[in-house]
Amino acid sequence: MNQAACPNWDQSSKLGILTLMAAAKRPSWFYLLVGFVSWPVVKVVFRLRSRGLEHVPREGGYVLAANHNSNFDPWALGLPLFPRTFLRFMGKSELFFWPLGPIISAAGAFKVRRGERDAEAIETAERLCREGYAVVMFPEGTRRVKGLRKKWEARAHTGAARIALGAGVPLVPAGIKGTERLARLGPVRVVYGPAIPLDDLVDQPEKEAADIATERLMTAIYELEESL
Repeated sequence: MNQAACPNWDQSSKLGILTLMAAAKRPSWFYLLVGFVSWPVVKVVFRLRSRGLEHVPREGGYVLAANHNSNFDPWALGLPLFPRTFLRFMGKSELFFWPLGPIISAAGAFKVRRGERDAEAIETAERLCREGYAVVMFPEGTRRVKGLRKKWEARAHTGAARIALGAGVPLVPAGIKGTERLARLGPVRVVYGPAIPLDDLVDQPEKEAADIATERLMTAIYELEESL
């Protein structure tokens, strides 16, 4: 953990402070600001409703994995847990430039190179989970609904399972519905499910364990989504 000390108010000092905010286990002031500003809009205008909160750990790290409909999904997942939980997200490496990079880092994001097997991002996510953070993953890899065809197709990736298995933390599934039709002003619905059983996979080969856990995870996510 970094020590709090930024004596000179220059660009590097600003970057250091924002990095410290991202590293704090409690939500940063920027994360809290975004949450407090977003909450009434999402709750009232888009009629966000959630259930299954009893399945989400109140202490310790975990991986929270959901279907991916739109860029609005992080708000839908995070606001029912706000402000007690500081969700951490993987963000496209292209976004981490000054001044946007330090801002999205303070909001909880960390780098990932899409389309590659990014061992560094997985290791970072495992470390964050061990430190007590909740790391959000979208196993489909990219949004299902797009205005334009893109290179990365929506398919299940094993990253969420690999992180949970590697860090020894719960793998919590969630289903989201309504974020793909925000122009209709919702309603947005989120449901959190019981953690995926992983204990029987601990002694399995890494790839096999991740594949089995991912199959279980995606089944749970789709069932939760269908229940909305």
